[in-house]
Amino acid sequence: MSDQTSPGRSLFIADLHLTEERPPATGRFFHFLEHVARGADALYILGDLFEYWVGDDDLNNAVGQDTAHKLQALANSGTAVYFMHGNRDFLVAQRYAAQCGMTLVADPMIVDLYGTPTLLTHGDALCTDDTQYQQFRKLVRNPIIQRMLLWLPLRMRHALAGSARAGSEQAKAGKPYAIMDVNQKAVTQIFAERGVRRMIHGHTHRPAKHELTVSGKKLERWVLPDWYDEGGYLVCTEEGCTLGSL
Repeated sequence: MSDQTSPGRSLFIADLHLTEERPPATGRFFHFLEHVARGADALYILGDLFEYWVGDDDLNNAVGQDTAHKLQALANSGTAVYFMHGNRDFLVAQRYAAQCGMTLVADPMIVDLYGTPTLLTHGDALCTDDTQYQQFRKLVRNPIIQRMLLWLPLRMRHALAGSARAGSEQAKAGKPYAIMDVNQKAVTQIFAERGVRRMIHGHTHRPAKHELTVSGKKLERWVLPDWYDEGGYLVCTEEGCTLGSL
């Protein structure tokens, strides 16, 4: 990891869901990289950078290749880029990370942000009320299952991804809104287990700062915005964190 103790700023984004079907989101992201992220100490991408990812060998993925070029330019300018897998791009591997000049990181992880230990996670593991989704997550995060998927021809992987996207939308339409949010017990448990006072995550698409007190300790949980309509990010300095819009 880069030294996060010197004065500066670090940026956090998630849930961009980039795809050729939504070029405005890609345009906003490239503008963000060139005009907002440039000069930052680090950029942390906390999952779902892409709507789906079928493997690093999909060289015809124009959005993926353009994104790699832009991220590599940011990394070459001196901003460290870190990537954490989401539920849509869990097959991103070292080959593509190298193209982007970014480092793959574990979920969850703790970074020292200017003196404040902060837990980073995509956020889907906290949605424990959605038992159907948790079963899916456990399946696709299994390295054996991932290797089996990557053995399939690209055309078949694209077809499976399309079916999974349609199934996901159908499943969400039939679930109560609250089920797809984080479980508060899961939140307080991970705070206790990791011993931190700040958490940053995405996945739920409900940007906000949540403050809570557990065992006399004041804690804060930041939820990152998605990029479907406008996009946004979190910026953290030694003075604290603030949600920003484009």
